[in-house]
Amino acid sequence: MERAAGLVLFDIDGTLLRRSGPEHKRALERAVERVTGIAASIDGIPVAGMLDRDILLAMMARAGLRRRAAQRLMAEACRAAQNIYVRNCPDLSDKVCPGVRRLLRALRRRRVPCGLVTGNLERIAWTKMRRAGLREFFPVGAFSGDGPTRAVLLRLAVLRAVQAGLAGPDARVVYVGDHPNDVRAAREAGVRIMAVGTGVVSGEELLAHAPDHYVPDLRALRTADLFG
Repeated sequence: MERAAGLVLFDIDGTLLRRSGPEHKRALERAVERVTGIAASIDGIPVAGMLDRDILLAMMARAGLRRRAAQRLMAEACRAAQNIYVRNCPDLSDKVCPGVRRLLRALRRRRVPCGLVTGNLERIAWTKMRRAGLREFFPVGAFSGDGPTRAVLLRLAVLRAVQAGLAGPDARVVYVGDHPNDVRAAREAGVRIMAVGTGVVSGEELLAHAPDHYVPDLRALRTADLFG
């Protein structure tokens, strides 16, 4: 297989999907209660743009656990959250953001590989993609649990795409995301950032972080825009 000269990586929540229901948050809350024996709410935690592991740590801190104790329970909490979500994830086919399917099909026609870079835990991410009918477009990804920051996940996803023979080592990489954390991570990782206004952050705030390109939703995006 000839390696592609470009690679497009996508965030999930607010970028590929929106308003996908409370099941993800509930899975994290129930996982914390299961491993600590204490109910902890996710309410008030600024979860947009966060990694699931960091959200779990924040909730365990609310439950009164010190960080070291929380970290000892992290693997168990992650397993529990993923098991709970997989059992309860609804059909998400009507939660796909505008323009997503058109763009993914256009990239596939042009043989541009795509991947995921998301704060979701891995089984949660793949379950969302299956339930949304998007799994076929994403052969690789990097997820919460694969690294401590989103920038690290971006670098890892690129490495996995190269190792899988999907993209060349000098491929131009674009990250598509909806949050200032996505913009910051792309800058740190040295990849191009395409900001999309389908998340909880306004277009004005996203533009203030100076992404390489901004669109209100992916219907407004041409494939040529991705690589400048």
